[in-house]
Amino acid sequence: MKVVILAGGLGTRLVEETKKKPKPMVAIGKDPIIFHIINIYRQFNYKNFLIAGGYKINALKKFFKKKNIKDVNIRVINTGNKSMTGGRIYRLRKYLNEEKFMVTYGDGLANIDLDKLSK
Repeated sequence: MKVVILAGGLGTRLVEETKKKPKPMVAIGKDPIIFHIINIYRQFNYKNFLIAGGYKINALKKFFKKKNIKDVNIRVINTGNKSMTGGRIYRLRKYLNEEKFMVTYGDGLANIDLDKLSK
């Protein structure tokens, strides 16, 4: 099952941090939020990620190219700077050829049993 991570918003509530990077790239410890999100999904054996980027998308592309996370497939796709949630998912439709997929925001962490959630 693929995981869509919404990571294209302007991040206006964290403007001090998001002038130079998108909100999912704000660090928690030494790694950005989006890296922690991917690792949570990896613990539940999710391996295919579509990152719906927009604002400051090049920072996301550069990070994932440099990080080269093994055992996963990560695609950063430009879904536009001004797209809303539904529009971002709509723009990913050609990559979502499966019946089910997961969607999460790229700026929040939670302790959730993803196996239970996906049933």
